[in-house]
Amino acid sequence: MIADIKKNVEQKMTKSLESLKADFAKVRTGRAHTGILDHVTVDYYGSSTLITQVANVTLIDARTIGVQPWEKKMISLVEKAIRDADLGLNPSTNGDVIRVPMPMLTEERRRDLIKVVRNETENAKVAIRNVRRDANEQLKKLLKDKEVGEDDERRAQDDVQKLTDRFVIEIDKALQAKEADLLAV
Repeated sequence: MIADIKKNVEQKMTKSLESLKADFAKVRTGRAHTGILDHVTVDYYGSSTLITQVANVTLIDARTIGVQPWEKKMISLVEKAIRDADLGLNPSTNGDVIRVPMPMLTEERRRDLIKVVRNETENAKVAIRNVRRDANEQLKKLLKDKEVGEDDERRAQDDVQKLTDRFVIEIDKALQAKEADLLAV
């Protein structure tokens, strides 16, 4: 039972870290990144569909994303969806390809993005701590129900704390990398 709790804790903490990294990918730097468009949806025959399911999304160069819809009549719809996605992007159509240039970031905008990234980091740490708290409560319940001994419960709590510390360090590393990325000109 303790092994199941530890495994569950590690899985949940890993998901929190992956979620944070996915959120970081959405915060754009001056460089082009196809992940920026991952959550943009377009109206495709009456249903809301992700752009990646109706078009090829590629990097044309370091500062430009290319979007090539599979159907010609989708070009204007995809372009409008990108423009309306509130990402601060201004796509332009060039034949069959929609070019999405990444605007340069100002120093003030970089500072604002760092605040956003730090807030996301704090939310991830809170999620990690909540997982730890839930695991510790489960362990205490096992002890109270006399399903495990005090020594086993204490050891398991120490292991959960070590996992927590490890994931907090990983989160801090991800934050440092993203901050360096945002500050790079």
